[in-house]
Amino acid sequence: MNLKGKTAIVTGGGRDIGRACVMALAEAGANVAINYHSSAEGAESAVAEITAKGGKAFAMKGDMTNPDDVNALVDRAASELGGVDILVNNTGGLIGRKSILEMDLDHWQKVMDLNLTSIFHAVKAAVPRMKNGGAIVNIASQAGRDGGGPGAAAYATSKGAVITLTRALAKELGPDIRVNSINPGMIDTDFHNIFTKDAVRTAVANATPLKREGRPEEVGDLVAYLASDKASFMTGASVDLNGGTVFS
Repeated sequence: MNLKGKTAIVTGGGRDIGRACVMALAEAGANVAINYHSSAEGAESAVAEITAKGGKAFAMKGDMTNPDDVNALVDRAASELGGVDILVNNTGGLIGRKSILEMDLDHWQKVMDLNLTSIFHAVKAAVPRMKNGGAIVNIASQAGRDGGGPGAAAYATSKGAVITLTRALAKELGPDIRVNSINPGMIDTDFHNIFTKDAVRTAVANATPLKREGRPEEVGDLVAYLASDKASFMTGASVDLNGGTVFS
C-alpha cells in the first residue's frame, strides 16, 4: 500500500482507532494532518513519531462539529502538506448511554452532530480540495448494523446513517473520489473502557469465532488499504471488522 506523496486528514486522530489510522497511513508514506479535540498528548506524540522517521505531519485541535474549525484544518492540510488526497472521518462517540425515554432532544442532537454532522462538515470542506483518485473512509460501527447495546439508540442510529451517507457519497462523488466505511465491532479502546462493562466485553469476545477483541491497529490497516489504489474498485462498501460477531 503505497501512499507516498499523498496527504491524509484524520479527524479524532489523537487516540485509539484514530491514532492507529494516523500511524498506518504514515507508515504507508502519507503526510498526515491530525485533528484532535481532547487527546493532545496522543496527537503530538504521533507527530513526533512520524517526523522522527522522516515523514510529515501536524496536529491541530478542533471541534469537528464546528465548520470554522473544520475549514481551518482542511486549509492548513492543503497549504502545508500539499493538497488533500485522503479523508478519514473518525470523530465520534456515544457521549452516554440513555434509553429513548430517558433521552432529551439535546442529547440526541449532540450524538447526531458528533457522529454524522461532523462528516457532513468535513466532506463539504475537503472535497473541493481533493484530487482525482481521492478516497474517503468513514468510521461507522457494528452498532449501525445491529442497533447497538442498551442505551445506544442515538449512537446506533447515527452510525447507521453514516453507512447510508457513505453509499450516497460514493454515487455522488464517483468516479473521481471513492467513499467507503468500516464497521468496527468490539475493539480494545477507551470507548469500551468507559462505556462497556468488563463482563460484557468478555462475553462478546468469547462469542466471536476469533475469541478476542480487535486491536485499533487492525482498523488502521484496513483504513490504509481502503485509502490506497489496492482498493481501486471498492466504493460504497461497508466493511465489517468484528472478528465474526456479525457476518455481512
